Amino acid sequence: MKIAVLTSSRADFGIYMPLLNAMKADDYFDLKIIAFGTHLSRFHGYTKNQIQETGLTVDYEVDSMMLSDSKEAIANATGLTMIKFASFWMEHESDFDLVLCLGDRYEMFAAVFSGLPFSIKFAHLHGGEKTLGAIDNVFRHSLSHASKIHFTSTENHKKRVQELIDEPNEVHNVGALSLDNILELDLLSIISFKRKWKIDLGKPTVLVTFHPETVKPESNASFANEIVKVIVKNQKLQFLITMPNADTAGSVIRNIFLKELSEMTNVSMIENLGIKSYFSAMRHCSFLLGNTSSGIIEAASFNKFVINLGDRQKGRSCSENIIQTPINQKEIQKSIDIVSINNTYNNENIYFNGGATKSIISALKKLK
Repeated sequence: MKIAVLTSSRADFGIYMPLLNAMKADDYFDLKIIAFGTHLSRFHGYTKNQIQETGLTVDYEVDSMMLSDSKEAIANATGLTMIKFASFWMEHESDFDLVLCLGDRYEMFAAVFSGLPFSIKFAHLHGGEKTLGAIDNVFRHSLSHASKIHFTSTENHKKRVQELIDEPNEVHNVGALSLDNILELDLLSIISFKRKWKIDLGKPTVLVTFHPETVKPESNASFANEIVKVIVKNQKLQFLITMPNADTAGSVIRNIFLKELSEMTNVSMIENLGIKSYFSAMRHCSFLLGNTSSGIIEAASFNKFVINLGDRQKGRSCSENIIQTPINQKEIQKSIDIVSINNTYNNENIYFNGGATKSIISALKKLK
């Protein structure tokens, strides 16, 4: 099977990785990787290098990122990505039996929708989910409509995709693919992490990732300031912050953090840890704080509680480790005090279904 994979960011590549490694090792698949989005952005860490460091090859590059993250820039980037991929699909319309797409990003939406006139056959991962605090919600459902094959993360998400589309038989509940990384990656010890990042995870550490709420981007500055107040008040905790992604007003949050927290000795800000270091930090931290999907999907498998802030992930199915919290200092502090008493979660992760990679490979090999 000639199969291509669309990867636009550090986030989706980390999720894909177990599947990519499995397909690379299987002679049944002729695997090609198409990198675009923030992978090719120097401002966001040029994470194309991280793909290559895993031993995988970037076969194609499509560069279409804008330097700004205003509403107009995001709309322009969506349009430019469509234009760039129109040329790409015209050149490669007969080269792939199937193209994998993942998630809910505007870049992924643009890459896929420009392929529809060329009858490109897409397979979508993580459809059927809901995030009411982000415009990604619209893109996710659109990607489901554009795809022929679907791999969902829970049975409820499978049912939702079946309700959305006209071909319900090609919807497979495989669980969350990213959880296979926990089984496969050789995660860093506290000592190895300190050697690499100069951060001692032996100290009580809060892993922080806060992305913009793109449905109401005008609120992100006040949200960032509330988080700053919490961090300033909790001097006995160490905060490891991974920076926000390329969404509307993401730079607003980034600039407030850099301005207010750069001089604090208990705060480290990293642009991009990479999947191995990020999961290592998740393993060793005390708990998570923010609004990232990795807190919802993966943290339960590390027995971690997550203080999930605001509405970005509103509507997403959650395990019992998620503490939903409004974005104001007083409410966040209440949640920190609760988690600090008992910071080990011992119940199930609803996103684990026995290993997604094996299920996806099996389904792909049965395709006609």
